[in-house]
Formats: sequence, structure tokens, C-alpha cells
Amino acid sequence: MMRTRPLKVALLGCGVVGSEVARIMTTHADDLAARIGAPIELAGVAVRRPSKVREGIPAELITTDATALVKRGDIDVVVEVIGGIEPARTLITTAFEHGASVVSANKALLAQDGAALHAAADENDKDLYYEAAVAGAIPLIRPLRESLAGDKVNRVLGIVNGTTNFILDKMDSTGAGYQEALDEATALGYAEADPTADVEGFDAAAKAAILAGIAFHTRVRLDDVHREGMTEVTAADFASAKEMGCTIKLLAICERSADGASVTARVHPAMIPLSHPLASVRGAYNAVFVESDAAGQLMFYGPGAGGAPTASAVLGDLVAVCRNRLNGATGPGESAYAALTVSPMGDVVTRYHISLDVADKPGVLAQVATVFAEHGVSIDTVRQQGRQDGDGEASLVVVTHRASDASLSGTVEALRKLDTVRGVASIMRVEGE
Repeated sequence: MMRTRPLKVALLGCGVVGSEVARIMTTHADDLAARIGAPIELAGVAVRRPSKVREGIPAELITTDATALVKRGDIDVVVEVIGGIEPARTLITTAFEHGASVVSANKALLAQDGAALHAAADENDKDLYYEAAVAGAIPLIRPLRESLAGDKVNRVLGIVNGTTNFILDKMDSTGAGYQEALDEATALGYAEADPTADVEGFDAAAKAAILAGIAFHTRVRLDDVHREGMTEVTAADFASAKEMGCTIKLLAICERSADGASVTARVHPAMIPLSHPLASVRGAYNAVFVESDAAGQLMFYGPGAGGAPTASAVLGDLVAVCRNRLNGATGPGESAYAALTVSPMGDVVTRYHISLDVADKPGVLAQVATVFAEHGVSIDTVRQQGRQDGDGEASLVVVTHRASDASLSGTVEALRKLDTVRGVASIMRVEGE
């Protein structure tokens, strides 16, 4: 039986995502009511610029006083899509204190203060849902914390930023340089005017922290995630990758140690074999590969950003939270019982592709091989090629077997000190094998 009193929803932010949330709430009102068991009503929309015309939203719902909106006391659910740390953090905790559950898309805030926000939700017996914070429309958080709750997740490996994937895909498919590919991404609206958060890996690192925390039932903060950007990736790196039957992606990788006692979370460019499912993810799409004991290998794929896709995830959470509200219950909260150690990047074990500029003379390869051996890094393949410009230098490409990141760092430091090594052109990890 349909409940007649509507559940009231406050919307914080009415930009690209917020406007789509409001539109779907209006155009799909009957369907949403049928799925929830009660109608939902947009009770207020907090914005910074009230003079802006917002089609489909009555002017009387617009307010610049977000604090007063969340304090009203009759709000059932607050949807937060303003982003950033403050005032979002204070508004969310205030919403809990005044009786509302919260749906958020705020990856930066959740990665930094997720534990405190969950504690505030629990203290007030309210829900905190955030499917839209990671990978846009792709259902990922709910499968991890509900569908796989009875399984043991060992690894989460994914492309979680559409902007960087578009740029790298363009470099791979056309041979374009980084700046040229970035300019095209900006012109098409995939990259922001300031793309730093994307191309330097900050966005992906926040998502990695959230995913690792859920997957491993352990608190993982943004500061725990090793982060490297992709601005130094070159056309030469892609040429080397192709010779190995690989491509290059900016990956978020969260994994348990072999003994299961610790976890690591990292974001960096990596070569992956063309045979790996993630290698075929093109354009601005996202995909996440999950490996668990019982379910085996699962892949989640779809649009990872944009107004409508992200709003889809927000609305899915809104339906779930409203159902809980009607039933007088709450959904899953934070699960951090495992409290595993978060290990530093130096403990990570993987393969490496190292490109060196060396003197083109006998004995150089032997010197380089000796340095690798002294640091316990085993070489898989070596390729040396003299330069046609006749400058007395050659390119030396070394691909290693699996080794710790600390061992590789020590190796590279020692290589830089060799007189015969003129420079380390690039270092890239090799994943997905």
C-alpha cells in the first residue's frame, strides 16, 4: 500500500549532477514512488547563485542558506552533490543531527573523513550512502559491501577516471603527445579547465581509498594511497608498450598482501597486456576488475562521469535510503572490523619496465645487469638499440621479474650514479599478468 505523505528531499548543489537529480525526480516521480512505496518531494535546493535560471525547479525551492535547509527537521533525506571538504562535511553532520539520512557523491570528503561521517550517521541512527562517489553510474560500492559481503576480496584493479583514460586512449590510438591529447579532452568537455585533480591522480586516489576500505573492511584514508600522475607518459612509452603487447592505463590498485595481514592502495600509470579486459576500455569509460576467493574475477564497466550517469547512481541510493526510512531501518554502515595494516608503497611487488639512456660502448649492459643483481631485482628481458643521430648514446630497455618497489627504487638510484648511464628516461610498472 502506498504511503500518502511524501518523503522530503533536500538537494545541496544544482550543477551538472544536481540538476539531473532534480530532473529525474520530477520526470520519473510516479515510477520512483512505486519503487519506494511513497512519493518523494523536492523540498529545497541550496545553491550559491540564486539568480541563475534552473529549468523545472520552482523558484520558491531555491535557497542560499544550506544550513537552514538541513536544519529544518522535516527533511527525510539530504542529497549532497556540492563536493569539496567544507561546507559539505558540516552540512552532512548537521543533517544527521536534525534527523535526515544522507546520499553523497563526494569522493574527496569520504576518502578523507569517511570514518567520522559513518560514526555521525551511526550515532544518529541514519544512513550514509555514496554509490555515486566512485565510477559514476557503475554499480560498484553496493556489490562490494552487500553482494560480496560473504566473500573475501583480494584485489580491486580499475580505471576510475574517465578524463585520464580518454587522454591515454587517444595517445595510444593516434600517436598523439600528452598535451595534444589533453587539449582535445578539454575541447570535448572531458577535462576541466584545471585538470590537475584528474591527470595527477588525486581523483583516482580518493576513489581508491574508498574502494580499499570497503573491499578489505579496513579504514583506508586518502593519505594512505600512493599516487603518481600521468603527465610524464610519452609517445615513446606507448611504443615500448606496444612492443611488449601492452597498452598504458592510469590504474587504481588495491590489494591484500600474500599473507593477508596487510593491504596496499596505489594509483599510477601502468602497462597492462592487451589480453587483459581493462586494456579494451576506451574513451572516457571506467571499468573495475574485482578478484575474490569464491566469486573469482568480476568486471564492472560503464560511464564513470557526467551528469546523467552520476545522477543515476544518486537516485539508486535515494531509493534505497527512502525504503529504509519507510521501514524504520538503516542499511549497511562502515565495516572496518578487519583493521588490517596499510603497508607503504615500498612493500608492493610487481614487474617493471625501465628505459635508460646509456653510453653506446662495450660493457655497459654488464654494468647495468650487475646493479640489478646487487639489489635483488631479476631481469626478464633486455633490449638495446644504438641511436641513429650518432651522439654516442644508446637506449636500453629492461623489463624485470616481480620485485618490491623498494628494491626497484634502490636499483634506479644506483643506476643514476653509473658514469655510463646518461639518464633514466622512464620507469613504469607492468600489471595485470
